[in-house]
Amino acid sequence: MSDQDKFTEDAYEQTLIALFRDELGYKYECGYEVERNYKEPFYRADLEASMRLLNPDLPAAALDDGIKKLTTINEGTLEQNNEKFTKWMQDGLEVSYQQDGEERTVLMQLISFEQPERNFFKVVNQWTIEEYKKKRCDMVVMVNGLPLVVVELKSATAEDATIDDAYKQIKNYQQSIPSLFSYNAFNVISDMSETRAGTITAKQERYMEWKTVDGENVSTLMADYRTFFIGMFQQERLLDILNNYICFEHKDGKTSKILAAYHQYFAVGKAMARTKTAVEGNGKIGVFWHTQGSGKSFSMVFYAHQLVQRLPEVTIVVVTDRKDLDDQLFGQFSRCMDFLRQEPIKATSRQELGEILRDRKSGGLIFTTIQKFEEGDTALSTRRNIIVMTDEAHRSQYGDEHWDAQSQTMKKGFSQKMREALPNASFIGFTGTPISERDRDTEEVFGSYIDVYDMSQAVDDGATRPIYYESRVVNLNLDEKTMKLLDEEFDRLSDDGATDEQIKRAKQEHSRLEVLLGEDATIDTLVRDIIDHYEQNRAQLLTGKAMVVALTREIAIKIYRKMLELRPSWTEKVKVVMSGSNQDPDDWQKIIGNEAYKKELAAKFKKDDDPMKIAIVRDMWLTGFDVPSLATMYVYKPMSGHNLMQAIARVNRVFEANDGEKKEGGLIVDYVGIAQALKAAMKQYTNRDQRRFGDPDITKTALQKWKEEIEICRDMLHGFSYTAFFEPDNTKRALAITGGANFLSSPAKDQAKKNFMEHSAMLHNATTLCRSLLSEKQKAEVCYMDALRVMMLKLSQKGKVSRHEINERIGELLRQSVKTDGVINLFGDRKVEFSLFDEAFIQEIKNMKERNLAVELLTKLMKEKIKQQQKTNVIQSDLFSDMLNKSLSNYLKGLLTNEEVISELLKMAQQIKHSEEEGDKLGLTPEEKAFYDALSTPEGVRQAYSDEEFVALTKELTEVLHRNRTIDWNRKESARAKMRVMVKRLLKKYKYPPEGAQAALETVMRQCDHWADEDENVA
Repeated sequence: MSDQDKFTEDAYEQTLIALFRDELGYKYECGYEVERNYKEPFYRADLEASMRLLNPDLPAAALDDGIKKLTTINEGTLEQNNEKFTKWMQDGLEVSYQQDGEERTVLMQLISFEQPERNFFKVVNQWTIEEYKKKRCDMVVMVNGLPLVVVELKSATAEDATIDDAYKQIKNYQQSIPSLFSYNAFNVISDMSETRAGTITAKQERYMEWKTVDGENVSTLMADYRTFFIGMFQQERLLDILNNYICFEHKDGKTSKILAAYHQYFAVGKAMARTKTAVEGNGKIGVFWHTQGSGKSFSMVFYAHQLVQRLPEVTIVVVTDRKDLDDQLFGQFSRCMDFLRQEPIKATSRQELGEILRDRKSGGLIFTTIQKFEEGDTALSTRRNIIVMTDEAHRSQYGDEHWDAQSQTMKKGFSQKMREALPNASFIGFTGTPISERDRDTEEVFGSYIDVYDMSQAVDDGATRPIYYESRVVNLNLDEKTMKLLDEEFDRLSDDGATDEQIKRAKQEHSRLEVLLGEDATIDTLVRDIIDHYEQNRAQLLTGKAMVVALTREIAIKIYRKMLELRPSWTEKVKVVMSGSNQDPDDWQKIIGNEAYKKELAAKFKKDDDPMKIAIVRDMWLTGFDVPSLATMYVYKPMSGHNLMQAIARVNRVFEANDGEKKEGGLIVDYVGIAQALKAAMKQYTNRDQRRFGDPDITKTALQKWKEEIEICRDMLHGFSYTAFFEPDNTKRALAITGGANFLSSPAKDQAKKNFMEHSAMLHNATTLCRSLLSEKQKAEVCYMDALRVMMLKLSQKGKVSRHEINERIGELLRQSVKTDGVINLFGDRKVEFSLFDEAFIQEIKNMKERNLAVELLTKLMKEKIKQQQKTNVIQSDLFSDMLNKSLSNYLKGLLTNEEVISELLKMAQQIKHSEEEGDKLGLTPEEKAFYDALSTPEGVRQAYSDEEFVALTKELTEVLHRNRTIDWNRKESARAKMRVMVKRLLKKYKYPPEGAQAALETVMRQCDHWADEDENVA
């Protein structure tokens, strides 16, 4: 890290300290000025004082017991320890003591959530912890001496330090100093321009921004650091987050720690305020509309948690309109029962629901389906302290009394029945899609919108990904009669208040449509097209997960069998997921399986590396089923309205693959003409959603973007011909890649290179969506741009780079995109890293025709070497850094040709090598050699001693400094002064020339600073 980078990161750190201290009212302390045991991650003095202050009635023995438990959390995994601490923090820590010969147990409060002013808020910087390794954290936010938030900062101006590095640093800390993270509520990563928060289990894509201070004025795209820190760290708000918006979920043997995003926090807060008013008034709490994929089910958990906390007398009834949704939501609440402080129960009948409500006067968390209310007319409970939470508050829950043609009687709508069953209850509706104009009587049940979090905001926040659409209806060659029936089916789906005759006719038409779409010839055409589209465009994307939505169960089975007929090896790749029936043919049983088999398939489909890639469904998995990597849905079933929007939202989840590939968006491939239904459904969304997502057709969105980006990439390469890449000869292809990299590596092309790197990445993202619309030549051109970007990225990014890695990555691109059998070989097959001292590699560099590329590669290696040297030998590092900067400056100014700068860089490499060999000859370790060079700095000093005397001085100096160092010594003035005195005494002992002593002392201390940082392994 350069001094400039250190300054900017330090300046940002000081800016944040000032914000916490002066604006948020936190105390501040500098970590390395605190006298403490570095093996303890907490601030013991503050912790003990706070526990006594918060628990004045507890006897000393109970306090001692509590503090001992609190400071020795080390029995389980990091996640287990953290969950245990979080429960203690939110609920209190059970402590024991003896009184009158009996053991008594009470709760020790770690934080006073009711009286925020009783807590001790402090921010510390440079907080060192010594465990498996020594690490120093940039900032830690303490409450009552507990290190609840770790803040990792990166310089906003350092090109090679990004928020990605801050995330990696946090994960590194979790491995090296896990005890700190036993107490961690959440982490913050920031480079000033971008600031995000996440938990110990969160992947980087789940670290979220906090875009508002007050919940009303939301930053449009990216929240600045002030909005983030003031938004989250106001003292009362931080306590609210700690108490009410952090929970754990246990699923499939995995523990996930959940932190609410800003939209969930403020929306649940609004819902709580509305609840208090509604319970005392008309019972209409309102509608909570948060778009699919934005964490609605967790919002329901956070809301229920606060109901239990603040209104403990209420009974909560959670209502869904389908059994599978009931199971999913019940599962979600069950996995968070510790946070909810009670176990949810299911009412399997109306009678059971009534009995549960009669048997309790308060409390309880009951799940049921809305159909239970249809089973009778009497009131189940007249209590006012019942709150009904309905999931997907839509058409099934509305409707007044109407004539039911099937039963030939007047029939009441579900909502009316629910109101009659619970006449004094309060109602809140949660939905992922907006309430349509036809359903405006929803306000009669729930009230007005509480909060709206639309698709546009969710995509901007990175909470979801956009959805795109591709029509392939024409590929099926459907006749006019079928197309007419499809249109009528969509009309029927969107029809409201149909007559008996209309319903009867619609059923007949649906049967005819099922026959036409289920014809063997049509299924054959459909499946061949799906397979072709999948293999050519989607199989290699992310984890290759795809879903096929079939019109009927029979058609689902036909699609499955045709797929296996055409691809016999796909027995593990493709599965059918749908409910079974007693009337099903025998040969369906092994395909559909029982409930346990469906659960097994769900686990397999959610597992990224499982061989199951394609799920054929009819209704199951179209709501409430999340597979983040799922990016493709093939639709062979007419759907409309919120049913359609819920279904296609299966592909909008955020996902990042292990190789860093991010999901650009979800693709809906349409075989039945859902375009108009999509547009009609979008009319109920917010104006900005309609503008941005009203027409997601890839021919108008992704393809247009692709055309723009390919033109920009071509412009950046204007003057260089890469036509050889389109020839079948791999050698020529390799030369086209290295030639392009060489072309863009010219000093005059610096801006063009930056533009190319940015726009070729955008081209790649657009290609993932519209690949099926591209010709083979266009795909090959994208492959070239990808290969070129990857090569230059590998040569320019931080860290070591190997020939093998470049070859493998580019070879993989070629195998996927050009279907070539060969693998490009750029720098030979040896699986070794590039080395400045590898004679074979140096010879390759000398023979390279791409001289600009040679300069690029050598410069990267030289910078890496100098950076390594800085840690161990600041004198040599300064010397070679100056030489490198001078050579590059002259090269960029045109004073040196690329031939001349290559020669200088290779000469420099030899000098570095000789410098390192000199230490070996003198019998000095690298550390001793560093101090040898530091003492040699003043001109003429070295000549005043024999080799033996100077080596002895160096060795004794190194040994003395080693023996007397302490953690953070270089940060403490008293410790630095002591070290300086020791160095002076040693120089005097060896009669070091007085005129050079001061300069030598400063150089030795500077070397010690780098030595200390490296010794403590601190970022």
